[in-house]
Amino acid sequence: MLSPNKTKFRKSQKGRLRGPAIKGSTIAFGDVAIKAMEPGKLTSQQIEAARIAIMRHIKRGGKVWIRVFPDKPITEKPAEVRQGKGKGAPVGWSAPIKAGRILYEVKGVDIAVAVIALTRATHKLPIKTKILVKEAL
Repeated sequence: MLSPNKTKFRKSQKGRLRGPAIKGSTIAFGDVAIKAMEPGKLTSQQIEAARIAIMRHIKRGGKVWIRVFPDKPITEKPAEVRQGKGKGAPVGWSAPIKAGRILYEVKGVDIAVAVIALTRATHKLPIKTKILVKEAL
């Protein structure tokens, strides 16, 4: 699973995901990409599950870029604990995703194979996505 080596603070506030993504909203490395169409949070497990789905389909050909990183801690209180008494302990990591953000890119395989691989990856993600194909220059 992806997680940061070190953070300044153990816990963070939730925040909001308003507006479109400005950074990371264009295809930079690959030929085919997955683009988020709505805001949301991706956990490190969801990012890894989608990556595995892509890698299993393209086998050993091509290269995959993961354009998001889970650097925001998720906290949770233990089961059957009364409310109050402070914030829960960190249990995982998430990546906040704004609408329009590129999540994954693939290059080095046939376009049809890449589209099927990315379609399989979208089934692992909790947000609406779209598959983009870079125009030939």
